[in-house]
Amino acid sequence: MSKKNFFVKYIKTINYFINNLLEKNLNKLNFKNLTYLFKNNKIILTFVALFVILISYLLLPTFYNQSDIVKELKNGLQSKFDLNFKFSQNIKYNFFPRPHFTTIDTTILDNEEEILKISKLKIFISYDNLFSSQNIKIKDIILENGNFNINVENYNFFLELLNKSFMNGSLIIKDSNIFFKHNDGEVLFINKIFKMKYYYEPKELKNILYSENEIFNIPYSIESFFSQDKNKIFSVFNFNLMKLKIENELIFENERKRGNSLLTLNKEKIILDYQIEKNSFNFNIFDKADQPKTNFKGKFNFKPFFSNIEGNLDEINLNYLLGSNAIIAELLKTEIFNNKNIDFNLNIKADKVYDNSNFRKIDLSSKIQEGLIDTDNTKFEWRDIAAFELLESLIFVKNGELILDGKLQINVKDYNKIYKFLLTPKNYRNEIKQVDFNFTYNFDQNIAELKDVKIDNKINKNVNSILNNVIFNKEDLQNKIYFKNLLNEAIKSYAG
Repeated sequence: MSKKNFFVKYIKTINYFINNLLEKNLNKLNFKNLTYLFKNNKIILTFVALFVILISYLLLPTFYNQSDIVKELKNGLQSKFDLNFKFSQNIKYNFFPRPHFTTIDTTILDNEEEILKISKLKIFISYDNLFSSQNIKIKDIILENGNFNINVENYNFFLELLNKSFMNGSLIIKDSNIFFKHNDGEVLFINKIFKMKYYYEPKELKNILYSENEIFNIPYSIESFFSQDKNKIFSVFNFNLMKLKIENELIFENERKRGNSLLTLNKEKIILDYQIEKNSFNFNIFDKADQPKTNFKGKFNFKPFFSNIEGNLDEINLNYLLGSNAIIAELLKTEIFNNKNIDFNLNIKADKVYDNSNFRKIDLSSKIQEGLIDTDNTKFEWRDIAAFELLESLIFVKNGELILDGKLQINVKDYNKIYKFLLTPKNYRNEIKQVDFNFTYNFDQNIAELKDVKIDNKINKNVNSILNNVIFNKEDLQNKIYFKNLLNEAIKSYAG
């Protein structure tokens, strides 16, 4: 006899009991009024009986053997998601709002290594087969407060999940963290998951991953899905706070993967081509295929970890790099780069600076090594008048604000043009060949502290006193007037 026929027969038996046996017993007790009431409320009693039967049916899993349930759920999860779950606590059954099992402190193992630890796990099951602890059909899974341990060996964990079957249920991850780790176990950075969902879209006949996240204090969302032949994966990233959208296509070719992305930042579009191999990530960035004005190339090596990026620009916008709310500045404030395992080099060359015609031939050099960030050997020119070079520099965060500390060396090519630009009186125009000084600049407050100012290797106390504290305003014109007056005051003091 099938379980379905058994269930129908069970209902008929209860109904018979209500309509016949209970009524006869009541007649024997001469409860005439009560019997009359029951006769006219058979429908109500039937519904009550059905409700009792339904609750009894839903509560059947509470009588299952605990070890049998653990074994059956592990096998079901392994079959559905190819994941090795390890339950450390007793599994509890609940039928509200839908039948499901709940457990805490669950782990997922990958080659005997813990890849995920889950504070709370909910496993929703089908209404079918509740009469038996065998062949339980798993539908939806909800992971709450999980910590993922991801490294170069298992970085494609989330991608592989997208290739599983979600036709009969979804996988939801809530309030969790992804720890991206170096080979020695030290955390490189953390990605927060607010809500991630894997599900099947029947109209488009495909699995979809949608996730709302945060990385480096920057919120973003991602939507991904495979092509029908499974050789490509398409993704869309949205960084609304930065007004950045990334549309990506990743193509699988045996051991190698190659892809291309279209980055839209405000109204500007950037093209990214890249290749992913076992231990490396190589890329090229440009603004257009023919005669690009922007061209970057770089490499990330994962084992051992190091990276190098070089780029050439027609024009560089420093506001994107070091403005108070720029992405680079925000990343630096997180202190995520203060990691001894990071070895990173960045070199950018540009012909000119956006919205500033005075500066040219920018050679921006930066390095992150042994947890230290410096911009040594960064060079630029001010017209054909002077050449600047940054030395002994260090970028760090103090009280939540971004600070650059270093030494600036200025080689004067034409001091007469400097005096002409500053409108310095002729009787103060002494010859100057080189200026050196140490400085500390606060990007958030636009304040520079200058000290140990040397003019042709000589220190003048009055000059140092005048230039000790430089405060910039938001208005560029006010800054120019203010700085010219300040420099002329220092020149007059130097000339005596």
